[in-house]
Amino acid sequence: MNRDLSQTNEPAKSDSERNDFYNSLISEVGSAGKIEVARDSVSEPVIRSWCDAMSESNPLYINQDFANDSKHGRIIAPPAMLQVWTMSGLHLGNQFQRNTEDSPSAGVYQLLDEAGFTGVVATNATYHYDEVIKPGDLISASQKLLDISEEKTTAIGVGHFVTTETIYSDASGKQVGSMEFRVLKFKPGTGKKNEQAEQKPPRPKPASNSSTDWFWDACNNKELRIQSCNDCKNLQHPPAVRCLSCGSVLLDSITTSGKGSLHSWAIAHYPQVPAFDYPLIVGLVELEEGVRLVSNITDVEPEELEIGMPLEVHWLDVDNEFTLHQFKPIHDEKQESEIENTETNNNNQTFNGDQNNSETKSEQRHVSKLDPETVQIGDELPNSPVPITTLLIVSTALATRDYQDVHHDPKAAQSKGMPDIFMNILTSAGIVSRWINDWAGPEIDWNSIDLRLGTPNHPDDTMTLSGSVTEKTEHGNQISLVISFLGKNDRGVHVSGNAKILLPENSKEA
Repeated sequence: MNRDLSQTNEPAKSDSERNDFYNSLISEVGSAGKIEVARDSVSEPVIRSWCDAMSESNPLYINQDFANDSKHGRIIAPPAMLQVWTMSGLHLGNQFQRNTEDSPSAGVYQLLDEAGFTGVVATNATYHYDEVIKPGDLISASQKLLDISEEKTTAIGVGHFVTTETIYSDASGKQVGSMEFRVLKFKPGTGKKNEQAEQKPPRPKPASNSSTDWFWDACNNKELRIQSCNDCKNLQHPPAVRCLSCGSVLLDSITTSGKGSLHSWAIAHYPQVPAFDYPLIVGLVELEEGVRLVSNITDVEPEELEIGMPLEVHWLDVDNEFTLHQFKPIHDEKQESEIENTETNNNNQTFNGDQNNSETKSEQRHVSKLDPETVQIGDELPNSPVPITTLLIVSTALATRDYQDVHHDPKAAQSKGMPDIFMNILTSAGIVSRWINDWAGPEIDWNSIDLRLGTPNHPDDTMTLSGSVTEKTEHGNQISLVISFLGKNDRGVHVSGNAKILLPENSKEA
């Protein structure tokens, strides 16, 4: 059952009471649970469901012919699914409650719940992959409680960080991987984010006078107009009292196309003004009509900016009082349409005996492999914007067997101090892994991935992934790469961390 926010109205505890409570928590540190065996063996249908939800098209995971010809000789499970196999899921329609004897964290969570720390978010996860997991493997897990922090004040609430380590093994007892996992158990309603958001002032209204009123009035009607001279037809901006070319005072205006290109830009770092969103990009836009004007550039990360980038105007309504022009990148509509049509066709394909053939096109992006000789430290991975939808959040939570209500029930999420449902950390790991697979090729070996979560991903967000190679090391016949990555939404960094991969042996030159 979800607890409501009334718990936050309990009388404040004394320092002595808080110390006693904390001591009762840390007395559990070091305890280990029983070995927990998965209810079912690893299976291809579960792998495929996970891949479908994550949009993961690595043929090693879903294409029998490709996998048979690989060094593995068969389908393998995505390494990012390591935690999935022993997730409890639902039992006869109900959320399974782990026994405190089996899971040391369960007892600590129960104590924290009873003390009002009912909110929960994952903050860190480090996965190490020791062996490839294949269909038919029966995975077991054993958990150890590593650490419980003192009470901390965070942006989303007052709470305790709980860190566990889980060792995963196959039926023979051989370790296949491990996970160090940290969550924040917090008191809903004790955070500062919502309070700060409510106090955010509106954007300031631009200064105006009799010479420029017409320009801002046009913006309020969502028209971008530029001053023109009736005598010499010169176009100019900002507006002036006479033509800057011929001196005529016979002035008018034209409505522009609203399209142009990025001539130059600057990033406003300091001081930061509460009314503005950051990073604040100030661009000099050259319109198709040949006139340049200063405007904010939005819907793009600073590292994605390029001189000459095509832009188009869009409009920011400020408290229904006035409207400001802004510019955003123009996307290739034809290319987007082709991508949408391809995705639609792939989604509409039915399962049949020729499915492997129908998947060939979606796997072509994986055929190319990195050349280990040319990959260098500092090489950047392509930026990847990921639209965050309700469907993505819910479907991936279910595909990872995570039935926590905060990932599918808005009211439950709100009762625990969040504005809406949010993406789980297993999905963050899956999406980052998919992105790296797409860049490096299908037959890389995964060594580890270390994730730190920040700002949650909510519906209608867009998370943009970026990253680069930070280490390159030879290990016998293989080359390992460390990739540092970042995933940002409009409110800040959602995920950051490092991934270590090994390039295929047969791709290295002798």
